[in-house]
Amino acid sequence: MAPTRGQTSGWSADEALELLYAAHWRQLVRLGVLLVHDVGTAEEIVQDCFIAVHAKWNRLHDPDRALAYLRQSVVNRSRSHLRHLSVVRRHAERAGPLEPAGGADHATYDHARRAAVLEALRRLPRRQREVLALRYYLDLTEAEIADVLQISRGAVKSHASRGAAALRAELGAVLEESR
Repeated sequence: MAPTRGQTSGWSADEALELLYAAHWRQLVRLGVLLVHDVGTAEEIVQDCFIAVHAKWNRLHDPDRALAYLRQSVVNRSRSHLRHLSVVRRHAERAGPLEPAGGADHATYDHARRAAVLEALRRLPRRQREVLALRYYLDLTEAEIADVLQISRGAVKSHASRGAAALRAELGAVLEESR
């Protein structure tokens, strides 16, 4: 049974996080995959987030909001990872071409449609991608998304609308090309 609001405040870090982990691990990893585009990296990010929450459990202002804190941590750590990758790429471009990396595990992207959607998501601006992932994958409300991303509900609506329109336009073009 997953802890719900009002249930985690009296629990130890081990008890609460064990239940949060069992109930939300997969969902948080999928959120990470949508943001960083790699299963292994997403798993590491989520694991790091759980470790951080565990270490700070006694200092949480509201332990009942631990899941919201975990979601926000996954988004923030994903951003940090992507920033790091952009720095690495910039330096790699300056150093010259490298040999291609070995085969990556693309089992997650088996179907062409799924690959097209993920590729289209990658090309969206960061905030639109985050809002769409939280809205359509985690099925969060506008208020919950605003809380996780620390933006207004109006900004959530705007990013969701613009992101969905961009995806429709791009995916429509991709589907036409594949026919």
